[in-house]
Amino acid sequence: MNLHTDEQTIEDLRIFGKRDNAGIYDLYNHTHTRGGEKVLEAMFRNPLSDRSAINQRAGIIGNMAKLQLAFPFNASIFDMAEKYLSIADAQSKSGNQQTLSDKDVQNGVAAVIELMQETKQFISMPAIIAVSEWEQERKSIEGLLSDPAFEPVFREQLKNKLAYAAISAYDLLFRTRERSKIEKLLGHIYHLDVYLSVARVATERKFIFPKALDKGSNQLQLEGVYHPELKQPIPNDVKMDAGNNLIFLTGANMAGKSTFLRALSTAVYIAHMGFPVAAKAMEFSVMDGIYTTINLPDNLGIGASHFYAEVLRVKKVAAALSSGKSLFIIFDELFRGTNVKDAHEATVAISRSFAGKKNSLFIISSHIVEAGEQLQAAPSIAFRFLPTRMNGHTPEYTYTLESGITEDRHGMIIIRNEGILEILKNGRKRAV
Repeated sequence: MNLHTDEQTIEDLRIFGKRDNAGIYDLYNHTHTRGGEKVLEAMFRNPLSDRSAINQRAGIIGNMAKLQLAFPFNASIFDMAEKYLSIADAQSKSGNQQTLSDKDVQNGVAAVIELMQETKQFISMPAIIAVSEWEQERKSIEGLLSDPAFEPVFREQLKNKLAYAAISAYDLLFRTRERSKIEKLLGHIYHLDVYLSVARVATERKFIFPKALDKGSNQLQLEGVYHPELKQPIPNDVKMDAGNNLIFLTGANMAGKSTFLRALSTAVYIAHMGFPVAAKAMEFSVMDGIYTTINLPDNLGIGASHFYAEVLRVKKVAAALSSGKSLFIIFDELFRGTNVKDAHEATVAISRSFAGKKNSLFIISSHIVEAGEQLQAAPSIAFRFLPTRMNGHTPEYTYTLESGITEDRHGMIIIRNEGILEILKNGRKRAV
């Protein structure tokens, strides 16, 4: 079972990088093989929504992190084996009789033999056998390697050059007769590559492994969560449950609302993958889906304004909620695309409706503090703000959540500090 999400959420969280900007995927990617990279990408695109599957994957990676294991294979072996198998596959599809050189065949056969021998040594290590969460995969690998057809593989001494007849026999075995088993073996090793890669990230960055709770219990507890890409992050604590299932977040511009929302939603997203997260501790109820709206663009393709794009986004979320799904929902500056009066009324109405969905969790940020004041009668809405402290005429930001609704209104101070009015009046920029 996979967690429901969409491209808007993946874009908001910057899961995948663009051009020169790395994404969250790149932070976790220390894989050694092209196949491992593809498996990791698939995991990022398909988070889990099954408690046992999440905890099992977290257990595998967590135990491998404790063992501090390096990837036990030479990446060049995979390059040769993959080239060997991929060319053979292309050959079979195209109908060509000869696309592999004798050297390619020789290197490919040797690579597959070495890979199988090293895999058998790895899965026989007592420390690996003790990783109970990986036992099912280990047994699958063991079963593949124990096939009688592969018995000669484990008698080979690769220091000795293989005879031409032996290469031909192994070529037939690997490329034709038992090709599917070789591909399954590679698939298992690609997953192992991912586990060891993510384990390395957990160790080096001191990320923690969240505990997944039963779906429907509607709990989220985070201690010291921060955005994993920040070099000097300010951690925050968050606690939500059915009794307080909506947080109404206020704060001035530049106070850190969007960064906090990305940090929190990234942790929830990554936790559903069974991966370690940037926090001190985390427990969460498994959700059916996660949807964020942090950087919603106008939809010029259908002639939609920003406000209409927001309305369509809320409609999509409402449809998912009405189907009974438990969702984690974030709206940053809800209804920023319309006038203050409409935004106020719509924010209050939508927030109240969301708060009534006790099996889901919501965070709504807003500049409209009056909407927050009007919502204070709702028992399941909690109020948090990111404060601004004035140092003379200079605003300073703590980036630390506090309870309540902000009273900060420093927009004109910032405008004056930047000398905008003087520029407009005098036609020149104030000296900085």
